[in-house]
Amino acid sequence: MYTTAVLGASGYAGGELIRFIDGHPGFEISFLGAHSRAGERLGSVHPHLTGGDRMLETFDADRVASLDAVFMALPHGASGAPAMELAGANARIIDLGSDFRLDTPQRYLDAYGVDHPYPDQLGAWPYGIPELFGDAIASADRVAAPGCYPTSVVIPLAPLLEAGLIEPTGIIADSMSGASGAGRGGGDVLQFGAIDESVAAYKVFTHRHRPEMERALEPIAGSGVSIVFTPHLVPMQRGILSTIYATPTRGTTVDDVYGAFDDMYHDAGFVQRVDTPPHTRWVVGSNNLLASFHLDEESNTLVALSAIDNLVKGAAGQAVQCANIMFGLDEMLGLPREGWMP
Repeated sequence: MYTTAVLGASGYAGGELIRFIDGHPGFEISFLGAHSRAGERLGSVHPHLTGGDRMLETFDADRVASLDAVFMALPHGASGAPAMELAGANARIIDLGSDFRLDTPQRYLDAYGVDHPYPDQLGAWPYGIPELFGDAIASADRVAAPGCYPTSVVIPLAPLLEAGLIEPTGIIADSMSGASGAGRGGGDVLQFGAIDESVAAYKVFTHRHRPEMERALEPIAGSGVSIVFTPHLVPMQRGILSTIYATPTRGTTVDDVYGAFDDMYHDAGFVQRVDTPPHTRWVVGSNNLLASFHLDEESNTLVALSAIDNLVKGAAGQAVQCANIMFGLDEMLGLPREGWMP
């Protein structure tokens, strides 16, 4: 069994990591880090998990460095320091945060408005979508797991851009997410009375996942990619539905689109094409991404729709999938293929 630590164990993604690792035949948890809840028992934070007597602790680099893997499910800006403390250690790192996802200091500055504290690390961490970057993940000792929205947008677009079936500019992505996407400390805006019976767009033109999408897709497209991304908060607990609009290149048919998608993901157990627009209910609880494609010749518009669970394929499940690959295990090991219904 490979020994692991979960940092950020008190959050939603941290809880899902614990759930998956506890049931994983190849990994076991040796350390649970939760700075704000240190000294408490796991059961007081995640009463739905077994092993509730386990203690939540503050980060201890000496103890964690000797483990085999470290999952960091920390807020933005909090991953850098522990990652640097673990540099050169035995432990392989899978970071669910956004600290190391972008590839250049300038792109990071543009996205976050501050300089990265460790600029030499940008571009050094493989981007953790296994279906696209599995070879780089397999040889890495540290991986930057993607954000939830980028996962839902990058996976359906990648085969179309690689095959030259759509224009790389003028792409529009409208995504709807459940409230758990904001994490456990979302504040008043995520109170039941604020979100029930209401849908709201937020961070129009300014969401930090947009440069992440472009960064991931540009090497696949072989050119610059531009995306207009608008996220929406909808009154459900979990799940993301993304509706993506693109302009087909001359002569593109829907069969071309199906063929490109199927060729790229023919052996990807968690990525599936469906004939009808997917529902978030079909994927909640699973590590699956479902996608459908629809071409309107009159308006010359391709619409791609994708559905994921933001806490599974969009966070903890994909991180465990990356860890499986890093340790030479079956990438689907310990991860749910089927969702919950109802």
